[in-house]
Amino acid sequence: MTSILAVSGSPSAHSRTALVADHVVDRLTMTGFDARHLSVRALPPEDLLYGRADTPAVAAAVDAVALADGVIVATPVYKAAYTGVLKAFLDLLPQSGLAGKTVLPLATGGTTAHLLAIDYALRPVLTALGARHVVAGCFLPDTAIGRDPDGSAQLTAEAGLRLFDVVDEFVHALPATADLAR
Repeated sequence: MTSILAVSGSPSAHSRTALVADHVVDRLTMTGFDARHLSVRALPPEDLLYGRADTPAVAAAVDAVALADGVIVATPVYKAAYTGVLKAFLDLLPQSGLAGKTVLPLATGGTTAHLLAIDYALRPVLTALGARHVVAGCFLPDTAIGRDPDGSAQLTAEAGLRLFDVVDEFVHALPATADLAR
């Protein structure tokens, strides 16, 4: 079965970015993928801060990235870039930590002025980590993301369509070996 890992890099306990990542993981799971969500926020902060890649929690997270056929990297945009907590985690991956993988960058933010953060901040680090293919990303404004009473994401119709278009592109770009599992 094709394995997909969504990595969300928001430090917030009430993260819209994590809601979007969960939303995508739920959709992928319903269509037959082995999809999981790793919230970097859940990793021990001291391990991230001190670059401890050999601790059990961080090692398991790095292994999860290594085992995935595709990786979704989701982040809120802070100060025109991805978050520091996401950067701390990405720094713990080996230099070729995304080699052979298809990667989907997702970003959320308060204004469309942050739209280019995917291409100018996030895409270069994903490429430097050896991603086989970084598909077109998707930026969703915070105003397009709500929370249903059950805690799940509620997206505006336009945001939902844009998100699922890029998710479909991501799925079609997964490595050929992953296609056999679908």
